[in-house]
Amino acid sequence: MLIDSHCHLEYKGLVEDQQGVLSRARAAGIGGFLSISTRQREWEQVIATATRESDVWASVGIHPHEADAHADLGGTVLLEAAEHPRVIAIGETGLDYYYDHSDRQTQQDLFRTHIAVARETGLPLIVHTRDAEADTLAILTDEREKGAYPALIHCFTASADFARSVLDLGLTISLSGIVTFKNAKDLQDIAAWIPEDRLLVETDAPFLAPVPNRGKVCEPAFTADTARFVASLRGIEAEALAATTTRNFVRLFRKAGL
Repeated sequence: MLIDSHCHLEYKGLVEDQQGVLSRARAAGIGGFLSISTRQREWEQVIATATRESDVWASVGIHPHEADAHADLGGTVLLEAAEHPRVIAIGETGLDYYYDHSDRQTQQDLFRTHIAVARETGLPLIVHTRDAEADTLAILTDEREKGAYPALIHCFTASADFARSVLDLGLTISLSGIVTFKNAKDLQDIAAWIPEDRLLVETDAPFLAPVPNRGKVCEPAFTADTARFVASLRGIEAEALAATTTRNFVRLFRKAGL
């Protein structure tokens, strides 16, 4: 069994045929889905799907692109949403300096709010970082000194030095279909040496369809393609990679109750 540790089941491209999307994924061996929210107005719908589908779980959080629109969001609101039994993660949150859709200081402040909630609830923090390695690492390190919290870097595309640094902080690394792209040699090198107990796979569907599905709307079923590719990089069988990443998901997302 594989678990898609990061997908957006309520996004255009998937939500129109959500039952078909889930059926195709289950047929491909995907036994669990973590459906990620990026804006407060999505929380209700994401949680509703997770409540309806026994193999789907939800996160609550604010993507850095949406930080300006949620600048006044307090930790209390996140804490209350995280009490729902189907909510097993906080995020996605983090920093995105590539697009700069939101003020950088606002992104940083909201990132810290999410970390505080992850620390208080014990729910894993799902981190998005793009072109912001130094500030992401600085905040993660500073907040770690205030108390431990579980966390992962989703859709990892950063440097090897950043990977080693976040692993030293105890974080997990999740790989998306980007690792299968021809121009992702550096990422493929990193994927080969990530410690076995710190590795997850995801789709980030409906984005970033892996080879051999590039150009298509990405679906959670494609987790299997990414997993096979990562297994080949690591010189192991796909079944072993599936067992490892599922075991890591269960250990990290304890509230899922698997």
